Amino acid sequence: MSKMVKVGIVGLGRIGKNHARNLARRVRGAELLAGASPVAEERSWAQQELGVSRLYANMEALLADPDVDAVWLATPTSLHAEQIVSALEAGKHVFCEKPLALTPDECERVLQAAEKHSRQTVMIGFMRRYDPTYVEAKRLLDSGELGRLFRLHCASLDAIDTNGFFVQFAPTSGGLFLDCSIHDIDVALWMTNGAKPVSVSATGIRAMYPGLAACNDVDTATATVLFENDILATFHASRTSHHGDETSLQLVGTDSSLSLGVGGTPTSEVNVQKGNANHCGMVVDFFARFEQAFVLEAQAFIDAIQRGDTLRERLLEAREATRIGVAMREALEQQKIITLDH
Repeated sequence: MSKMVKVGIVGLGRIGKNHARNLARRVRGAELLAGASPVAEERSWAQQELGVSRLYANMEALLADPDVDAVWLATPTSLHAEQIVSALEAGKHVFCEKPLALTPDECERVLQAAEKHSRQTVMIGFMRRYDPTYVEAKRLLDSGELGRLFRLHCASLDAIDTNGFFVQFAPTSGGLFLDCSIHDIDVALWMTNGAKPVSVSATGIRAMYPGLAACNDVDTATATVLFENDILATFHASRTSHHGDETSLQLVGTDSSLSLGVGGTPTSEVNVQKGNANHCGMVVDFFARFEQAFVLEAQAFIDAIQRGDTLRERLLEAREATRIGVAMREALEQQKIITLDH
């Protein structure tokens, strides 16, 4: 398939608008043909800002449009599995924001639908795999620069929310780990070449948002995952960052280590620590941190459709990321070490 891929986006909120702009203006081979949102103001924005003429109040109407080749889901996590299956059954290729689903059973339902519709591409939105900084970290790791990897640490910290959005969103988010750490879990699977998790432990607190108690969620937590081959990984997630958003990664090997984004520093690219020295590069400001990654991610989806790649291996990795995220939540709630079957 080499013709233009006509995309219909479902969900035109904050993240949906970002995706819609990219699809309309910055992705080769893509045409943003349609959009769906129950919010009239969002539909009006898509028409006025991007010139989208086919606008629907619900996903079902968009799926009935025979000219839409692919559906782009920027919707709440609780809807992902159901919507992916519906889109596949309608004969569409599917991109869906992370995570794949809220439970392993829902993931299996999606995988079964994908196998049934074996020619359709399904991609889950883990854009850090397309960020040049993370790609460089992976290159250095694969080149042997670090030696044997044995330690990995990820942090995803959200700035303090003064509007209470987190508390309102929490009941359908799947919990702090599945919402905030899912990108980090995917990065860990990527960096370790799909190493199998052996055990998971976690602890967390409600430091600033007592309202989260209503859905048994926390605002600050850390999980530890032991992967096979003696790789120890920790994941820190927080909605209480005084210095603003932070997305960071640290890799430690037997020969050297590297870090990126530590402390939320906007100018730090990949820092390599070796020979008692720190080697630092520079990138764009923090607020544009993943701008390029989002575009490259969208391009990868369109390219996969055009070359007939269903991206099934990536879908399996998305299922594994959800399984680990759910295990983190269970370890936190039950206050015990969860052993994972392979």
